[in-house]
Amino acid sequence: MDKFLISGGTKLEGEVRISGAKNAALPLLAAMILADSPITLTNVPNLKDVNTLVKLIAGLGITMEYQGDTVKADTSTLSNQFAPYELVKTMRASILVLGPLLARYGNAQVSLPGGCAIGSRPVDQHLKALEALGAHIEVENGYVHATVDGRLKGADITFDMVTVGGTENILMAAVLAEGVTTLRNAAREPEITDLANMLVKMGAKIDGIDTDTLIITGVESLHGCEYAVVADRIETGSYLAAAAITGGRVKTTHTDPSLLESVLEKFEEMGAEVTRGDDWIELDMQGKRPKAVSFRTLPHPEFPTDMQAQLMAVNVIGRGFATISETIFENRFMHVPELARMGANIQVEGNDAVVTGVETLQAAPVMATDLRASFSLVLAALVAEGDTLIDRIYHIDRGYENIEQKLQSLGANIKRVS
Repeated sequence: MDKFLISGGTKLEGEVRISGAKNAALPLLAAMILADSPITLTNVPNLKDVNTLVKLIAGLGITMEYQGDTVKADTSTLSNQFAPYELVKTMRASILVLGPLLARYGNAQVSLPGGCAIGSRPVDQHLKALEALGAHIEVENGYVHATVDGRLKGADITFDMVTVGGTENILMAAVLAEGVTTLRNAAREPEITDLANMLVKMGAKIDGIDTDTLIITGVESLHGCEYAVVADRIETGSYLAAAAITGGRVKTTHTDPSLLESVLEKFEEMGAEVTRGDDWIELDMQGKRPKAVSFRTLPHPEFPTDMQAQLMAVNVIGRGFATISETIFENRFMHVPELARMGANIQVEGNDAVVTGVETLQAAPVMATDLRASFSLVLAALVAEGDTLIDRIYHIDRGYENIEQKLQSLGANIKRVS
């Protein structure tokens, strides 16, 4: 099993190109199922989760071509509507094929999903909304079997909680439903806006894009198009955090500052100089030790839960103390014991963590527990005294493309070992 070996103490400096967003690419790939003519997706990151979903969609009989950062699909060869446990178990986003398959073909059988163990992310919101659209749902032997006679019917749906995956799944189902569907309390993440924009380019009729109320007027069919995946705001923030924790200066390119304002404000509060351009962000810590800052994770456009672990790592070596409140997932402090092994001073009580900054961290063998937690350990290792060995880095490969090459280009002493 691969591990990262990182020697700390290097100030990161340079420029890094940001990849397409994993969290946008996955629903966009699922949406390709809706196209009745060939469709092309560009700026697709080469990640384990992306490869898994491409394999799952190809398993439906759809012709998939994946070269470089481009995926092409032709749905005319589809032969079944079955997504097996063997593929779905590794990735929660696999449930996103449920809405498109049901809407276009009237039938879908999809295994209940797996993915990072960061708390309860039930699919009941997806299933209740599909039933409201007229679907018949049965859950048996670990599979969701959804059917509908004819087309789905538009409905007025209010989500009980803000759900990113649920919003994406029902949005994809509703675009082919008969009549008007209104989705209330919809998630507002940039990745959902990206999905809605591609669906519109395919011929969908969607009003209220970028708000918490989406109004979808169903159409009979969607056509193919060419579309580019939005930049990964979480990868952007992660590399800026690497500059902040090492006292360095890093410029991220091919990204969008408007998607990350809540995080950039926290970096500035830490004492960093943050400069923004149309498609780039530069963070210069000017060799200073960051100031610890408090924050609370909330749905977009507030501070994203996917940046919580990375900002906690920066706080660990910050001046003073800070309180971090995690309101999205109830089990997303699993990186805390690993950071503590390196000398971090963190006290957890329920969904709050109080971080008291220390001047130095010490290298130690640590273990990644989920995707974003794994990057927090990389950050800590970049400033720790000695050589840190990070195990179970398959988590980080799910969401960061070419991470060691990108960090090496900024001066980090990191290598992948078996």
